[in-house]
Amino acid sequence: MGPRGEHVELGDAVAVVTGASSGLGRRFALDMAGRGAVVVGLARRAELLASLGEELVRSSPRSSVVVCDVADTGAYCAALEALEAEHGRVDVLVNNAGTGEPGGAGRATVEDHRTVMATNYFAPVAGTLTVLPGMLARRRGVVVNVSSDSGRAPSPHEAAYSASKAALSAFTESLSYETEGTGVHLHVLYPAWVATAMGTGALQRGMPMPPAMVRRTEAQVSELLLARMGGARVDIDAAAVARLAPVGRALFPGAYRRALRRSAG
Repeated sequence: MGPRGEHVELGDAVAVVTGASSGLGRRFALDMAGRGAVVVGLARRAELLASLGEELVRSSPRSSVVVCDVADTGAYCAALEALEAEHGRVDVLVNNAGTGEPGGAGRATVEDHRTVMATNYFAPVAGTLTVLPGMLARRRGVVVNVSSDSGRAPSPHEAAYSASKAALSAFTESLSYETEGTGVHLHVLYPAWVATAMGTGALQRGMPMPPAMVRRTEAQVSELLLARMGGARVDIDAAAVARLAPVGRALFPGAYRRALRRSAG
């Protein structure tokens, strides 16, 4: 093994990153490849993936990209199984692919909610359950499921998105009890607000700009992830102050709701 972060070695590790064509996923993939990992980037957009692939192989020649819509869990699981067969293992899986809110109350349909859940919840669940047996057999591995502070402190106009991320956080935390002490680490990453396409899209839908204390760059979140994954804590918080929101909601529910309504306009 080669260079390492605080908790996990990345040199020669096989890492799979979903939603790798842009935003946080792209940054995660490039930074892992830069530390010596063999990185496979998965996403739907072939043109952007091709560009990523060219960058990956400059620092990690065995890295590659795979066009895959993770919402099709059958195709996603088949892709992971093929990568395990090709490389012999998957050491790190980052379930980063996600989709935003389809619309507010009165506009989103049940099918809209199913679409969000397919990408944000069922895809990472399927990916986690696919790679977990091999990791447990080797007694080594890391799965990172990218959630959102909206999952633990829902805000207005994000019902489907918040529900999908809350479900993903609960799934990961519950399953982490079963892997404790096995050498396999499950994490929930809370990246704060980042100016990705999804983050700016939320602003365009009317969400107010989050305060500076909960804004982060792609580079900051990636650096934190690489430093913390493989550690003892399940949660990886890019903005620790966001953990106080559920406390405020529990202690001062009326004031909390009024503040959120005002901030949402």
